[in-house]
Amino acid sequence: MSTRTRQVVLVAFDRMQALGILGPAELFDAATRLLGGAGGYELRVATIDGGPVRVASGLRLHADLALAQVRPRAVDTLIVGGGMGDGHLISGAGLTSAIRRISHGARRTCSVCTGALVLAEAGLLDGRRATTHWAFCTQLATRHPTITVEPDRIFVRDGHLTTSAGATAGMDLALALIEEDHGPDLARAVARWTVMFLQRPGGQSQFSERLSVPPGIADPFRRVLDHVVAEPAADHSTSALARRASLSERHFRRTFLAQTGTTPARFVERVRVEAAREVLERTTIPIEQIAGTCGFGSPETMRRAFLRVVGVGPSDHRGRFRSSWELPRAPS
Repeated sequence: MSTRTRQVVLVAFDRMQALGILGPAELFDAATRLLGGAGGYELRVATIDGGPVRVASGLRLHADLALAQVRPRAVDTLIVGGGMGDGHLISGAGLTSAIRRISHGARRTCSVCTGALVLAEAGLLDGRRATTHWAFCTQLATRHPTITVEPDRIFVRDGHLTTSAGATAGMDLALALIEEDHGPDLARAVARWTVMFLQRPGGQSQFSERLSVPPGIADPFRRVLDHVVAEPAADHSTSALARRASLSERHFRRTFLAQTGTTPARFVERVRVEAAREVLERTTIPIEQIAGTCGFGSPETMRRAFLRVVGVGPSDHRGRFRSSWELPRAPS
């Protein structure tokens, strides 16, 4: 484990969501305190001119230095925040050129929310995989067709560049960076002290399958969706769901896709994975039993579904959310 201090530069600008950089900052600070200072993080907020910025909530955030004053080779981690409106972010050539200059010298560069659009405008994501807040993924893909946008991911790593989804995903990203630097024990301790789940895997969906279905869906499809969510272990084959909707299987499958944007089989699988995740995270019930009660039929079927949807198997997922360690000492 390294004992050197790692400099983290957090880029702030007017009308950004403060949580995008303040959330990661709090986790890096907790890690530093738990380490006793040795090998921790030095946090610095940088703005375009070194002056304060007014964030989206109206709060005033002061800076430590201007972007032009940042020495790239002194930077371990560069984090660019974002917000729910991005027009002001991509209009300043000064911002993108500064980000590009610093990134070329930093060990790693990250973005939170629409900060990915800043990295894209700086040319840093060309030919790479990336994500951003789900509401802006289409915009990112349209403006930058050479980027492979993965809209259903918490965060995406491609080499030394990592992009993350909405503001809270930046905290999952920060925990992953802490784990990369100092190992899972410290990441788990930071998560517990900040009352977070140990970070969601980067490949996990940005949003709940049960909440992501458009609200305007009418019967009989709404009744079918509600039935799947209420009883994930029931017979939810396409033919069974079509009978419940009193439609032919062909018409049901075609209309289901048009109304929900996904297939019946994919929806059922993701609902079952979500139900199993909740049990894994809260209980010690054996995986074999969970597989049966959540409708998978066998542990192997559940494992394959987890790999497709979450990116890790059930055992690894449970390991991320359960701890056998004693609580560490309180940060001083």
